[in-house]
Amino acid sequence: MAKIRFLLVEPSAEKPTPLFTFLSFAGRRIKVYSGHSIHPKQWDAGEQKALTRGYPRNGALNDWLKVLTERIETCRDKHVAAGTVPSAEELRMLAIPEEATPAAAEPELATPAGPNLLTVFSEWIEGRSLTQSPNTLRTYRTSLRHLRDLQKLEGYAVDFATVGNGFAERFARYLLTKRNLVDSAVHKNLFRLKHFLNWALDNGYPIIADPKKFSWQHREPDILTLTRQEVQRLVDLDLSARPALDNARALFLVGVYTGLRFSDVAALRPEHIQADRLRVTTQKTRLTVTVPVRAEARPLLARVTEGTLRPLANQKLNGHLKELARLAEIDAPTERVRYAGGQRRATTAPKYEFVTTHTARRTFVTLALEAGVRPEVVMRITGHKSLSAFRRYVNVTEDTMLDEFSRAFA
Repeated sequence: MAKIRFLLVEPSAEKPTPLFTFLSFAGRRIKVYSGHSIHPKQWDAGEQKALTRGYPRNGALNDWLKVLTERIETCRDKHVAAGTVPSAEELRMLAIPEEATPAAAEPELATPAGPNLLTVFSEWIEGRSLTQSPNTLRTYRTSLRHLRDLQKLEGYAVDFATVGNGFAERFARYLLTKRNLVDSAVHKNLFRLKHFLNWALDNGYPIIADPKKFSWQHREPDILTLTRQEVQRLVDLDLSARPALDNARALFLVGVYTGLRFSDVAALRPEHIQADRLRVTTQKTRLTVTVPVRAEARPLLARVTEGTLRPLANQKLNGHLKELARLAEIDAPTERVRYAGGQRRATTAPKYEFVTTHTARRTFVTLALEAGVRPEVVMRITGHKSLSAFRRYVNVTEDTMLDEFSRAFA
């Protein structure tokens, strides 16, 4: 039998990386994670052990690797003799110390050895920096921060051995009661945790929960869009004496005329602009979309080419947009409805109070459909892959409903 050898996932990494080994069965190589990570500089690949000189805490890791090696060899020998292949669940269980199993301790009191879930989650987020936009990474870091705060405030050890099927409800309750989040935000945080747990499950980490159970029933909040007349009032504002607001308006209107997300508007470069279209690889999804250029957008895109359209931080731009909408008298009393724990929360304020950068993209979708552009064409421009996701961007206003009804039955 071949000797068990442990390998590093990223041998040249500048941060701790997981240890794993391979088992061979009937021509297949199955990866088995050790449940631990270590900095490559602290690992002696030849001796197959962690360095302890200067790192006294690594002695416990070496002890664990000996135990795990024995477990792996026993598992391998058993299946080789039977001519079978171990299941993924059986291999994952090898990396769970006996004292951390549910039979030996209550989940809330368990303090298992091995990789810490929050540490692995953090490393996973950073590892996605090459494929995900900064905004997406920021949302995952927010979810990680919520988990750390839950652990600190409630004294609950958030780890692989304690995040069971009931944890989804506990996390949701914490977000609703301690963070005062609405249902849609709770849903998004659980989705991010579910995404990570699925990855961890696929990579041999000791997951005891079923990631499918990490969901939260929610209703999408009402969306906000501007009417064609309200957009025109923004266009007609004289901002010659207020260049900062003029720049903010231009950024917003590019979104209204193209349907691009704010992150993509901020990243526009001259090479994206062609005679009659934009070709942009989106920051969030990495999809390449083609956007027809409307006449109204040309002067604004010229400012991109000239280098006179300045990107702003999202929060800063949102503040400017509320001021712009107030100046344009977009102030009709508007009710925004959100749901928290299934309870309806309604807020009424002047419409300008609710305008944000995302209003531009939703306005583009709604106005394009009102103008008669087919939904599948609009979806091709915005990069939406599913009709259910696309529908969340469509706002059928009362005025639009009355106008269309009158035309249909005049």
